[in-house]
Amino acid sequence: MSNMTRYDPFETDSLDNLFRGFFRPVKLDRDMPQIRMDVKEDETGYAVHADIPGVNKDDIHITIDGNTVSISAETKKLTEQKDGEKVLRRERYVGRVGRSFALEHEVDEASASARYQDGVLELVLPKKTAAAARRLAVQ
Repeated sequence: MSNMTRYDPFETDSLDNLFRGFFRPVKLDRDMPQIRMDVKEDETGYAVHADIPGVNKDDIHITIDGNTVSISAETKKLTEQKDGEKVLRRERYVGRVGRSFALEHEVDEASASARYQDGVLELVLPKKTAAAARRLAVQ
């Protein structure tokens, strides 16, 4: 007599076989640099210190839209190569990185300032003062 096995589609092993190859793990690129930062707040505004090493200050772009701040930077590949020289290993990242974040209060773009020195971007972001309530006269 032949042995019969029962197939249960909801059995754990069956589900594993069913979905095997269907979902693939997402590979995160750990070599890609990230903009790491500290954000501090006081009663007048925010102070941001972001680490962006190896970038020229002309390649850093900052946009402020209300309470959203976006920082992006681009590193460029140096193509200088001497005769007889070959690259054995390249670990320095070439490309674009960016980061956006929202603050609790809107930022006064006109008074905001940015400074970049020794690989650290320092932003001073004053809070926008709330407009005083205006009383309308009824005519």
